[in-house]
Amino acid sequence: MTAEIIKLKPTRPCPICGKPSSQQHHPFCSGRCQDIDLNRWLSGSYVIPAEPVEVDEEDGVVTRDDGDEE
Repeated sequence: MTAEIIKLKPTRPCPICGKPSSQQHHPFCSGRCQDIDLNRWLSGSYVIPAEPVEVDEEDGVVTRDDGDEE
């Protein structure tokens, strides 16, 4: 009897370099690409755009720049 290897995750291109991903570093192809992605998160390269919000410290009321209150 031979043991069959069951792949748990589908092989997809690495989001950093485009090479096929490895099971060990999924969804990346290597530890290097994992580290590049982590550095991008930690340095603030990945940012979700948002509008500035002002908080009134006395009332705790959140006010948007357009004058609406929440």
